Amino acid sequence: MADVKYKNNIALFASILFFSWGAPLFIFVVLGSILLDFYVVQKIYSSEGRHRKLYLFVSVLLNLGLLAYFKYSNFFVDNVNQLVSTWGAHGIAGWTKIALPIGISFFTFKKLSYCIDVYRNTHKPFTKITDYGLFILLFPELIAGPIVRFNEIADQIVDRKNQETIDNKLLGLFRFIIGLSKKVLIANVLGAEADKIFALDPNAINTPLAWIGILAYTFQIYFDFSGYSDMAIGIARMIGFKFPENFDNPYISQSITEFWRRWHITLGRWMRDYLYIPLGGNKVKSKARLYFNLGLVFLLSGLWHGASWNFVVWGCFHGLFLIADRVFLLSVYEKLGRIPSTIFTFIVVMIGWVFFKTETLTHAIEFIRKMFAFDFSTYNIYFEANFWTMLALAILFSFIGGFAKVIKIQENVLFSEYSLTRVITTSIVCVVLFIICEAAITSSGFNPFIYYRF
Repeated sequence: MADVKYKNNIALFASILFFSWGAPLFIFVVLGSILLDFYVVQKIYSSEGRHRKLYLFVSVLLNLGLLAYFKYSNFFVDNVNQLVSTWGAHGIAGWTKIALPIGISFFTFKKLSYCIDVYRNTHKPFTKITDYGLFILLFPELIAGPIVRFNEIADQIVDRKNQETIDNKLLGLFRFIIGLSKKVLIANVLGAEADKIFALDPNAINTPLAWIGILAYTFQIYFDFSGYSDMAIGIARMIGFKFPENFDNPYISQSITEFWRRWHITLGRWMRDYLYIPLGGNKVKSKARLYFNLGLVFLLSGLWHGASWNFVVWGCFHGLFLIADRVFLLSVYEKLGRIPSTIFTFIVVMIGWVFFKTETLTHAIEFIRKMFAFDFSTYNIYFEANFWTMLALAILFSFIGGFAKVIKIQENVLFSEYSLTRVITTSIVCVVLFIICEAAITSSGFNPFIYYRF
């Protein structure tokens, strides 16, 4: 146990340093909230009846209050000012914009899972505040997920000696390099061109260019975010932690319902278990209440991603298609077959990503209008061969996951123990990929992960 304490303290120190490097002023806010929340949850565990509910309320209020203040205050004030200005009145004067701590959405959900799991008696709370601090601040997934829930990792933090094997260290290293390659070699290349296209006036571009732009962003966000998740899972595995998977070939989905079982899996499960099911889930008395629950969950999911009307519309957009799946679309997909259903779902997802990418609703609507304007006027813009190559690879890697043989290969690469021959072969491939990634990183500018801003 002394060895575990030693490793945990080093990991905690590294995690605090990691967060401080990106947000030095906010580390004290985070540490203060961890300290307070640790003792409040201890009270939840040791109390009974009304007192348990009271302490749960305090913990939830503390965490949601911090999230609301740092993430949504600016959004609220800006909208109030805009509203009252239309009436000729003065808005909220003297308001200073609040900076957003990186990763606040992710570690808030982790803290909520801790207090709720303890309240539900799913797992006993930590006895050491350092263990709780490590759970919240564990650096591989602190900033952008996957969202690791308390009951999934509590026992590993206390004792993970069974996870600290040579096989896990090798698999973790290979997984890290796979994720790094996704980010650097594919996402960054596509993202550079997507940024250029979305920076143009949508009324001045033609339809093919609009589709190239949203295709580039669609694959950029997938390889960027899944790449980060792979890197986080890989680093965690190297130091003895097993994180849940966060992606499962989402673009082969045949409905939006299936898409949310494959995209950002840990967020979907969190929303299901801590919000959708407590609202009644599927076991409600009326379909109207069921549709209301689905709509509310995805409205809040949109807000969780960002304090902007674009994210609200994106969440509602997905919520509407989830409701439509329940009403009639799933039966339509069965009649259409696999390929047409996959294509239609992919187009719906792409339209949704326009709201995710753009800064204003006006920009999003104009861009979507241009996508379907059938405007084939001449627009001179040059794309290098590297872009087309990475786009083709992105399409290939995104859609071949629907084949049984490919799924088996993925499982062998990501989860199975390696023979000596496979270790040597994979090591050579990973060394080559790592060298290429390092060369690409040193020759390019700073390019953060998309989900860092959440």
